[in-house]
Amino acid sequence: MYGHAAFAVSFLFLGLYFFVIPFVYYLIDRKSLRKYPQLSIWSGISDVPFMLEAQKGFRSQKLAELHKEHPVIRIGPNSLSYGTHRAIKDIYGHNTRCTKDIMYDVLSGSHFHLADVVDKVDHQRKRKILSSAYAVKNLEDWEYKVADMTNRMVKAFDTRCTEPLESGRPVEKEDLTIDFWMWANYFAVAAIANIGLSEDLGFLEQGSDLVTSEAPGGAIKKAHFKECLSATAWAQSNLVWSYDWYKSLVKISKLSSVYRKKWKLNADWDGIVLNRATTRLKRYQNGEKLDDFFSALMHDKSGRPHNLEWGEIVAEISIMMNAGSDTTAIAMTNVLYHLLKNPDCLAKLRQEIDDVFDDGSVAPYDRVRNLPYLRACLDESLRITPPNTFGLPRRTPSEGAQILNDWVAGDTSVSMSAWVAHRDEEVFAEPERYIPERWLSESGKDLQQYFVAFSAGARGCIGRNITYLEQYVLLATLVHHFEFALPSPDWQPARRELFTCSPGPMPLKVWKRST
Repeated sequence: MYGHAAFAVSFLFLGLYFFVIPFVYYLIDRKSLRKYPQLSIWSGISDVPFMLEAQKGFRSQKLAELHKEHPVIRIGPNSLSYGTHRAIKDIYGHNTRCTKDIMYDVLSGSHFHLADVVDKVDHQRKRKILSSAYAVKNLEDWEYKVADMTNRMVKAFDTRCTEPLESGRPVEKEDLTIDFWMWANYFAVAAIANIGLSEDLGFLEQGSDLVTSEAPGGAIKKAHFKECLSATAWAQSNLVWSYDWYKSLVKISKLSSVYRKKWKLNADWDGIVLNRATTRLKRYQNGEKLDDFFSALMHDKSGRPHNLEWGEIVAEISIMMNAGSDTTAIAMTNVLYHLLKNPDCLAKLRQEIDDVFDDGSVAPYDRVRNLPYLRACLDESLRITPPNTFGLPRRTPSEGAQILNDWVAGDTSVSMSAWVAHRDEEVFAEPERYIPERWLSESGKDLQQYFVAFSAGARGCIGRNITYLEQYVLLATLVHHFEFALPSPDWQPARRELFTCSPGPMPLKVWKRST
């Protein structure tokens, strides 16, 4: 009898906590958010609808459909999504009063890194330390590292070339000798490890991303880099949207075998980062003078130490290995896909590249960095399929903020997905078409202010110069040396949105190009 009574009381308490009280707050509407259209009829009282949308795997596409009719959508009790270019400056611009959302605090480890630090003063300190590492001058000094990885990629593809595809013949399954998504990851991870830590992971020779993972106690094991990174993003991006309940949801999710596996891989990911950090630290302590990102973390150009805590150094290495590889691999896969689907664009790009290519196996950065059509092809791919799709959430200041000429109450989460922003027809005509030429016209420069693939304002991506360097050199080299074919003319990638939007496996037939 007491058991039934206890169950009834618990059921009543849960009903009050999760439904009645939120519904009362919804009716009171102290922040005046009820006036906005909602993602779901339940979005005003719960974050669950947005979490369910995240589970489906492409929440930004759903938002893009809704934003065709509504510039602002309520996606949670305290969250608004924006869908017009006019909101970019208000939310992300240099003069915005919005700060990083508490989501970044929820997901951070023991120490913040540059991408998740919320405090503006601390962000300025970090950016000052790291700006020299990401400066264009440093990138030019590190070009040889990108060229080396590109040359290894060419060699790997040389061994996997097939006979040229005869006109009118379909691609045979046995001729699909490379998964470009996989190889783009090998390249991007190997390149950033070399640039950042002077470490040669050997992925492009191995044809594998097997790497050492180190537990806090020192035990080591082998783990697959991409599998661990994707598992981390999968679990976090499904659950994080209910900030107050995130830590509890993580514990509850471990009752599921699927989530248990993901969180185990998440621990392996932390171990991969730790091993990269400890391996590089030992070389530093042994007196090796290496010009890389790690050195910039340890001291400035004149040798004055930054005296960062070890946890902060590990955090910065984590975001470098994460964002510094994943987004580049996605961007490279997407741009090759778009070029193969638009052969006229590919032919035009090849003509531009062939005109500046010398006899070497790798495209020289100084010859391709200023090619207008190459940059246009890259930017158009970043527009139509931005790697970082999730709506980088910001928080209005306590006194509130003006967004789209509308006053939004303080401490409200506001965001805009790059996938949505780049489909605003007021700015980008025929947004679903791949049209590199739009960036070359007289109005091309005007489009840049609405191009948010790297976010915008003071919190814009500090690593954009690195990814452009890698993409310039690798794309120019590959399209100069090789021909590629998709499995079929109507083939499309299976995209899955976590925080980034992965195109997934892209099997290709490859053969040597006659130049």
